[in-house]
Amino acid sequence: MKYVVLPDEKIRPLSFYLAMEDYLAQNMEGDDLLMLWQVEPSVIYGRNQVVENEVNLDYCRKNGIRVYQRKSGGGCVYADKDNLMWSFVTSEDNVGFAFNRFVTMVLLVLRKMGIEATGTSHNDIMIGDRKVCGTACRKTPKGCVVHSTMLYDTNMEHMLNAITPGPEKLEKKGIQSVRQRITLLKDYTPLSLNEVKTLIRETLCQGERRLTEEETNEKVKR
Repeated sequence: MKYVVLPDEKIRPLSFYLAMEDYLAQNMEGDDLLMLWQVEPSVIYGRNQVVENEVNLDYCRKNGIRVYQRKSGGGCVYADKDNLMWSFVTSEDNVGFAFNRFVTMVLLVLRKMGIEATGTSHNDIMIGDRKVCGTACRKTPKGCVVHSTMLYDTNMEHMLNAITPGPEKLEKKGIQSVRQRITLLKDYTPLSLNEVKTLIRETLCQGERRLTEEETNEKVKR
């Protein structure tokens, strides 16, 4: 698998990275690809969701949180610069196999960090009984794209308020209840977020796919 390198390290809108997933999936050259990225505060909801039912749009507008829809299914998530976003682009055309490969890779990295983690039937990554990483997957003409949000750290207040809770969560409002369901990777490792990114690359990738300025120009943005 090759590591995707952008021409610069600036943080771009989330829509850019979703478009880059499409571009990479359409232009695969044989090797599977891994792209790691970060975004300014954003909410992303799934293909089958209704934004008004999932996102607190007033809160997002007031706090400069951008809202996007992705092509894959799954739930609504909040992300910011303290989260680590993964894009795994593979020629594997079986969604279940692609999910399994990705979860296995994440578990390998975490165990290399000395963290005992497990995968669930919903393709989440758990440390103990708390979620640290969620995933979604979609088919492409040449294979699959798996994307994931790993909670290294996050703004808990934004996470709580930007996403509208479902009926089953209405009795569990508040930051404390959110912290009881999720966990942060920084609590289990002395590594910085950049050091975690380096470890992922060194553990999973051989070589790189370096993108040019032309490939990352306005034509790939949505």
